[in-house]
Amino acid sequence: MSLDDLTTQPIPGAVSARFALVSEAQLRAACERAKADGGRLLALWGCDDTDLERGFALNVVLALREGLLCLRLPLAGEHPRYASLADLFPAATRMQRAVYDLLGVHAQGGTDTRKWLRHGAWPEGVFPLRRSVPIDAAFAPADDRYAFVRVEGEGVHEIAVGPVHAGTIEPGHFRFSVVGEAVLRLEQRLGYKHKGIEKRAEGMALDECARLAARVSGDCTVAYAWAYAQAAEGIAAMQVPMRAVWLRGIALEIERVHNHLGDLGYLGNDVALAFGFFQFWRLKELVLRLNAALFGHRYLMDYIVPGGVARDLPLDGPQRLYELAATIESEVKVLRGIYDEHAGAQDRFIGAGRVAPELAQALGLTGLPGRASGLAWDLRVNHPIAPYDQLDVRMAIHDQGDVAARVSVRFDEVFESLRLIRAMLGRATAGPVHEVVPVAREGGFGIGLVEGWRGEVLVALETGAGGCVRRMHPHDPSWQNWPLLERAVIDNIVPDFPLINKSFNLSYSGHDL
Repeated sequence: MSLDDLTTQPIPGAVSARFALVSEAQLRAACERAKADGGRLLALWGCDDTDLERGFALNVVLALREGLLCLRLPLAGEHPRYASLADLFPAATRMQRAVYDLLGVHAQGGTDTRKWLRHGAWPEGVFPLRRSVPIDAAFAPADDRYAFVRVEGEGVHEIAVGPVHAGTIEPGHFRFSVVGEAVLRLEQRLGYKHKGIEKRAEGMALDECARLAARVSGDCTVAYAWAYAQAAEGIAAMQVPMRAVWLRGIALEIERVHNHLGDLGYLGNDVALAFGFFQFWRLKELVLRLNAALFGHRYLMDYIVPGGVARDLPLDGPQRLYELAATIESEVKVLRGIYDEHAGAQDRFIGAGRVAPELAQALGLTGLPGRASGLAWDLRVNHPIAPYDQLDVRMAIHDQGDVAARVSVRFDEVFESLRLIRAMLGRATAGPVHEVVPVAREGGFGIGLVEGWRGEVLVALETGAGGCVRRMHPHDPSWQNWPLLERAVIDNIVPDFPLINKSFNLSYSGHDL
């Protein structure tokens, strides 16, 4: 089957995307064709259409060379089933498990059917995302005996870490099977932060839900807010003022810069280079303070809104951004030299947590870790939206796939983001920064996709009666990348796990909706 054989319709909006209603055979054939052509699974989720007498539906978004293909498979019955896609796209496994936990839609042929979300928070046979379940429903605690995979053999023992950690970090459980200090296997268990975002979104006004979408994962609020705004603006068939588009791009690159600065500091700290930690976090603090002064929030919360941005830059804003960019660029060049020449740091970085390009391709690694493993994919280059379609973005890429490569990509992206910020400041002509979003039509469907600092952030949005949100599904690139972290740590030593983990720096919150 050719993908051209599908009857598709364009999805209005900034992102190049098409939609098709498919049968199970068509879904399978389309995924097989996409896989053969080098396409990737971008997102998979379910929805309850019982109020429209259509039963349930499985939604699959494929990333193809020509853009996005959004496929919807209608499913009937109280306990609907579909054929697992995990044999084609291994990243589908956990997404399929989450679909079952939330909706009771089962993937036949899946090799892992263990519960994934909120563990003991609701019992078997209860599916909280179904429309028949009220938002304030309360459940009795459920049995929570999780069948971790055991590694047998002489000298093998287990180390259990989390979900409560020694530092102030998100909850996640990591079960190491080791011989001595060498890691034979790592199994993650996430889902401790599942907070019912998709259920909470139901019935919200579009502008109210924008605030919720921006808080899916707080360290990439710009990416989520922009993806949500794209989806809402596509449904409304509206154009955003060009000045607002430039300001959105500036905010996204600032978000990339301050996150990379923080991670480069943490990576120095993990190899006992405290000097690097303090210097990078000093620079990050400069960015956060200027964010508060120019954009109204240290982490840029609620700056991007449907219709544009919440405020224009003050008159001295561009000059202050130029000056900060020059300071960061100058100091990071010196710090990169120190990192590159520090024998102790390089001894820990080089070879640690390697993900070979072949494995990265096979398992669907994406975003910054993917580019560090030789996968040349960055939406700002491959499928640029405005304003990136007017900029010559230089993709940062490395082929070694280890901690050193992920550090190198971070440095390169800091310098490129600073260059882009200056370019956008120079091109952002005066004009309005916001337009009122028309009332959305009932039955609208929009999709937004933004290259956040971790990778691709997707938001799918459906509108219902009165133009309110019927369904909002956000997807974080961490869904694809958490399983690769399990592979990256194999054959490394236990003390290197914090370093390898930080080199990925995946989101718990964006994963645990």
